Amino acid sequence: MTNHSHPHPDATDESALAEMLDLDAEVLDGHLAEVADWLGELTADRPPRRILDLGCGTGTGTFTLLRRFEEAEATAVDRSPHMLHHLRARAEEAGVAYRVRTVQADLDDTWPAVGTPDLVWASASLHHTADPDRVLSEVLTALRPGGLLALVEAESFLPHFLPDTDDGPAHPGGDHGAGGTAPVPPGLEARCHAALAEVHERDVPLLGSDWGALLARAGFTVAAERHFAIDLRPPLPASAGRYAQATLRRLRSHLGDRLSEDDLAALDALADDTGPLSVLCRGDLTVRTARTVWAARRPEPGTAPR
Repeated sequence: MTNHSHPHPDATDESALAEMLDLDAEVLDGHLAEVADWLGELTADRPPRRILDLGCGTGTGTFTLLRRFEEAEATAVDRSPHMLHHLRARAEEAGVAYRVRTVQADLDDTWPAVGTPDLVWASASLHHTADPDRVLSEVLTALRPGGLLALVEAESFLPHFLPDTDDGPAHPGGDHGAGGTAPVPPGLEARCHAALAEVHERDVPLLGSDWGALLARAGFTVAAERHFAIDLRPPLPASAGRYAQATLRRLRSHLGDRLSEDDLAALDALADDTGPLSVLCRGDLTVRTARTVWAARRPEPGTAPR
């Protein structure tokens, strides 16, 4: 997920991002399995044997698809050596390193040598490219005829974790009836997302694009478009608290000059390891987001794209 067109993050930022991506994959495992099963239905006549994960990050797509397609091998592409090293270590731990090849490449540079995949996965990566028309054309050319591209985009860059009103009570230790309450400043999460949207409007203008139109323009046949609403409610596993903590810490580091002192202090309290506001001990934590997946094929010879 890290083929960004803006400057490379430093090592500390990359480590924090890797942690967040791993936790995203763990917490949203059910959603990812649902997407993979849907792709399995779309490729039932010819299950993919060669998978390409573009902007792979720590391998969320790579490992999800390898679990679903047990005969497949994957090529994972990212511009970050840190992410690729992390992915290879995960592959070793999972016992699937023999099924994974990593390629360091920036999609805004020369198209990498990735062979002829049957299935391409691009999750939250193509909106970072400077010329998506060119990249989609390269993907189309690389895919085998009839092969599938799964392009995944989130409704917002980060999930919502706090109660719908942003000022619901926090209950330490997950006990809704004990320990008192510690309110969050009303509207905190909404202000954070609004500030982040301003940053993305400047730095990632393709976020929120109509990818169906871009895919059709590149020559793909758009087979399906599906919206996935994710709404995880308490009680949640401990990993959800760590996911929220990693995400809010990342928000805090990126929005430090765009929020009030009160909001920054609240983010610090939420992302702390202890305390009544900490997301690690909130009983009202949620994970709410939405993602859209476009499934598009390279037309078979003699057929025209639609």
